Amino acid sequence: MRTNPLTTVRNLGILAHVDAGKTTVTERILYTTGTTHKRGEVHDGTTVTDFDPQERDRGITIFAAAVSCTWAGHRINLIDTPGHVDFADEVERSLRVLDGAVAVFDAVAGVEPQSESVWRQADRHGVPRIAFVNKMDRAGADLDAAVASIRERLHPVPLVVQLPIGAEDGFTGVVDLPRMRALVWADGADTAEEGPVPDALRAEAARRRRLLEEAVAERHPSALEEFCDRETLTAATLTAALRDLTRTGDGVVVLCGSAYRNRGVEPLLDAVLAYLPSPLDVPPVRGTHDGTEQERSADPAAPMAALAFKVNATATGRLTYLRVYSGTIEKGDTVWDAGTRRTERVGRILRVRADRHDPLERAVAGDIVAVVGLKSARAGSTLCTPGAPLLLEPPGVPEPVVHVAVEARRSTDTDRLASALARVTEEDPSLAVRTDPETGQTVLSGMGELHLEVAMERVRREHGLEVTVGRPGVAYRETVGEGVTGFVYRHVKQDGGAGQFAHVVLDVEPWEGDAAAAGGGFVFRSTVVGGRVPQEYVRAVEAGCRDALAEGPLGGHPVTGLRVTLTDGQTHVKDSSDTAFRTAGRFGLRDALRASEMVLLEPVVEVTVTVPEDGLGGVLGDLAARRGRVTGSGTRGGAAVVTATVPLAELFGYATRLRSRTQGRGTFTARPTGYAPAPVVTAAR
Repeated sequence: MRTNPLTTVRNLGILAHVDAGKTTVTERILYTTGTTHKRGEVHDGTTVTDFDPQERDRGITIFAAAVSCTWAGHRINLIDTPGHVDFADEVERSLRVLDGAVAVFDAVAGVEPQSESVWRQADRHGVPRIAFVNKMDRAGADLDAAVASIRERLHPVPLVVQLPIGAEDGFTGVVDLPRMRALVWADGADTAEEGPVPDALRAEAARRRRLLEEAVAERHPSALEEFCDRETLTAATLTAALRDLTRTGDGVVVLCGSAYRNRGVEPLLDAVLAYLPSPLDVPPVRGTHDGTEQERSADPAAPMAALAFKVNATATGRLTYLRVYSGTIEKGDTVWDAGTRRTERVGRILRVRADRHDPLERAVAGDIVAVVGLKSARAGSTLCTPGAPLLLEPPGVPEPVVHVAVEARRSTDTDRLASALARVTEEDPSLAVRTDPETGQTVLSGMGELHLEVAMERVRREHGLEVTVGRPGVAYRETVGEGVTGFVYRHVKQDGGAGQFAHVVLDVEPWEGDAAAAGGGFVFRSTVVGGRVPQEYVRAVEAGCRDALAEGPLGGHPVTGLRVTLTDGQTHVKDSSDTAFRTAGRFGLRDALRASEMVLLEPVVEVTVTVPEDGLGGVLGDLAARRGRVTGSGTRGGAAVVTATVPLAELFGYATRLRSRTQGRGTFTARPTGYAPAPVVTAAR
């Protein structure tokens, strides 16, 4: 019997906090698999996946990069994702199309704020993960402490399958606990030497193997049965059980190593093949057509369905990155864009290796490829067979929280600037461009100060434009502090022909739902009885209320966190219509909000600052001056670590300030936590 070739495909991402070593892990995977013949280094700017000039200048990953390699007869399609919070949307779109992931953790720092955020993102998408504790050769590296932080902060069951040989600078290899063997890397060696467990570690390895067996037997019925019969587990049973627990999310396999020294990469690749799912192991993709839900399995012979998750304009043309979920795409095929409802022609299909590409004749279910020739497809577009349309759910796009005013230095470049901004927002859906109706300025919005800096640097470099960028501002929201009940609004219009009549009675109150905590939230309901307002008009009132949320009475900011109840109303036999009730809903809620007690909300972030202990006092004072509220403190690796909640508006320029206060030794990370009431002085600004 021939095995299905899809069983030898792995689509995975590398996830982590910034500076945990994601890109170095990716580079070593490419080197170990023979895809590259020289080790790329982040600090030298020679990496394959960080190929953008800004990534090499800044030493961080900004754009998710896809690469493809082979290992032990398997094809691995790998996406190296950014670690900085400002580029979380790149991670979100990548996770939408992945079957598995490797979460990389720093052996000294353990779980850091952004690694926690990307872990939660993977939870939402149901992506199975294995963990790789990197930088085991660093001073202060501690596998057990890192595993403890994974257990405490991320709440999975860590299943540690390796024991390090040596510590810190003396880290030379690992004991493979399922097979009870030692893997040791000599200085400068690219491959491990396999041998027996060192005598000094034999008792500890046996103890940890026993703990691993017990943890697996507790959670896996077949393993429990064998454990009860034999009081131990064979390597084959243990591996199969670990694979099942990884797929279901009931456990997370933990490995360790030093990617920089090329130690631990081969076992990591073996673990990817052994534990992470193939396209056949994940549920069929679900989509809709004409209001009915359909499934498409990972079958090359099925009707084609693919999701575009990234668009990139290059010198060779417009590249659209696709995950093919079912069917086959061939060069020259005509495909249907289910979102725009138009056909597109696939000019070329490319196997991607970051900024280098190999041409393909076709791509089949389970593949991640780039195609050339699509003119209107965007990130989130569904492409399918014209005769079998299907619409897949696109990745969600977060609301921007920071904005800057942008203008060309030369008035003759205004049109070129508009075109350049359209290009960058096409490639990055988390950026938004609008024109301020009061000032006429062009406003660019994004996820953070660095996000906007990178976007504007692209405009300067790639389009040769000189631009002036204003001071950053934050995206405020408005909410209801105390609402109104029984607010009456009558919409009556008579101008010759058919008139308009709608009468609504609204209750407005604060709403404390989950979405409100994240800066969004609106609930509408109707308690009208006796058919005084027909159902179709109720829907029109809700649509009108949603229209009114765009501008609040305090400063024209979007309104969030409220519940509106339609309690009564009246209709007219001739003059009532959907349009009339939508208008009544819009202006009725607008006036009701003016009569309510409103509260201005500002975005807040959780900041984690790491500083030498002698600089702690100055940092705490600075955070207090920025309206920060300290929520935790401790020590890690001889440094003080402070966690605080700070308004985003107060963090502009903080990186420079922190460096100057700590002689360049302090670092900080931030992640959004939602919105909080702004003080009156801020509202006045």
